[in-house]
Amino acid sequence: MSGTAILAIIVIAIVIIGAAAVYVHQFSRTKRLRQRFGPEYDRTLKQTRDRREAEAKLQRLEKRVERLRIHPLEPTERARFEEAWRGIQARFVDNPKGALIDADRLIGDVMSAEGYPVLDFQQRAADISVDHPNVAESYREGHRIALLHAQGRASTEDLRQAMIHYRTLFDDLVGQQEQRELSGKVG
Repeated sequence: MSGTAILAIIVIAIVIIGAAAVYVHQFSRTKRLRQRFGPEYDRTLKQTRDRREAEAKLQRLEKRVERLRIHPLEPTERARFEEAWRGIQARFVDNPKGALIDADRLIGDVMSAEGYPVLDFQQRAADISVDHPNVAESYREGHRIALLHAQGRASTEDLRQAMIHYRTLFDDLVGQQEQRELSGKVG
């Protein structure tokens, strides 16, 4: 075999190995992001219609949230929020509209206490999707109904559904913090 043929084989092998490495890297990134973001991965992909763009967006979001000072609730804070939630649920029967407003406010208070910025809803929902991807859509749906309510276009059943969505997020925010603390004590 000539030197040129050997060089060509080496170059082809390097190109193949490089392409395989890129593929494995992309596959690993996709798998990791799908596992981390769950339904949020699919939602972002549907929104952007481009896997690379969706994954870049999710990675930027991950980095943003890593820079935030997200922390577990103190036990007294958790107890106070849980008590407030029970009160809101009890008021729902007599005042569903007021209870929904209070639930929306309480969710914001919990998120703020944990260190999430709470000024802009879209950013809040995106931020929450990093650590709570399975309930981020519930949060969006609850908020959508709250906006309908503010426009006078939500039925009592809509308000009930919004409360269910908010409860799902509330339980995850407060309950997941408890699980992290327990796992920290055990491990």
